[in-house]
Amino acid sequence: MRSTFALGLALLVFTPALALGQSSAPDMADDPRTDARELGLRIGIFETGEHNAITDVGGVRVGQTTLVEGDGVRTGVTAILPHGGDLFRDRVPAAIHVGNGFGKLVGITQVRELGELETPILLTCTLCVWQAADAMVDWMLARPGMEEVRSINPVVGETNDGGLNDIRSRPLRPEHVVTALEEASGGAVEQGSVGAGTGTRAFGWKGGIGTSSRVLPGSLGGYRVGILVQSNFGGLLTVDGVRVGEALGQYSFRGVVEADEGDGSIMIVIATDAPLSDRNLERLAARAMMGLARTGSFAGNGSGDYVIAFSTAEGVRRSSGEGVPTVEDLPNAATSALFQGVVEATEEAVINSVLRATTVTGVGGTTSEALPLDELRELLREAGRIP
Repeated sequence: MRSTFALGLALLVFTPALALGQSSAPDMADDPRTDARELGLRIGIFETGEHNAITDVGGVRVGQTTLVEGDGVRTGVTAILPHGGDLFRDRVPAAIHVGNGFGKLVGITQVRELGELETPILLTCTLCVWQAADAMVDWMLARPGMEEVRSINPVVGETNDGGLNDIRSRPLRPEHVVTALEEASGGAVEQGSVGAGTGTRAFGWKGGIGTSSRVLPGSLGGYRVGILVQSNFGGLLTVDGVRVGEALGQYSFRGVVEADEGDGSIMIVIATDAPLSDRNLERLAARAMMGLARTGSFAGNGSGDYVIAFSTAEGVRRSSGEGVPTVEDLPNAATSALFQGVVEATEEAVINSVLRATTVTGVGGTTSEALPLDELRELLREAGRIP
């Protein structure tokens, strides 16, 4: 167990910019993690944004609370805010695609019915979704101008981190959610074993939070798409076409006793500044499953695979009034490049979630090892994927 977890000492770690007690971040000198770009991988044909993160879509902010307590609590919450204004009154169009519905996604029916978001998006652990939703509702009701509001549709997704986290203790508290919401910011996004990815596992290794972005050429509109994932599922890890999981002997259905059969979940959040209706956002969300498949997932029976997509474009915002607005709508024929961008960024975000994740020991002494980077580099060099 790394000393940074300090077993027996309850501690909370808030990301970004706030820490109480010790940080649970790995000692970079002892365990330097990386991401796809730092390895030399170039996935796809489009360029990334400045931070290669969902926050490359203007106005999008991310906040994370990493919760590490004693020797059993390994969880957290990740908040995604579409813009910095009044989300309840200045709503963004949104859509949800269900790849496999084994999950607990709070707020799904109203988003599907109305095609819009009126709250931030929260990600957390399976048995914490209701605490997260309740805390976010309290936070929103307390905001200026919300005094007469009597209905809010919180959107909260989850994956089950019970292998490493004492999930039955349901440790998420209101202050953890509030911190993630209020400390949310643009710029670089911390990845790996942080926030809602603190206790998750993927492809038999440690999973977590991952992000990536793509910027279309000016001739294709110059639009941006950004992806953030919470990875926690099985399969055969495939990195830029290289079957890494098979080469390293870590994959589903590998013929050993109690072999992983692909159960788990993934939450995928897509942001774009392209002026898309909720109908075309649903089409965009569906393409994320293609990027997920490229990484080696097969969406197993017990895997809850959900995609939430929204547009930040000013011309598609929806007010809570009853007037008839003039709304921009990108033509269907102009969506294909966005689809390509989402496939690429989803693939890279999932890979980054594993590359950035650190080895974590949790409840009952269970340890989830980080993907071994030296072996990965050797495989990628042999395949000609990196120098």
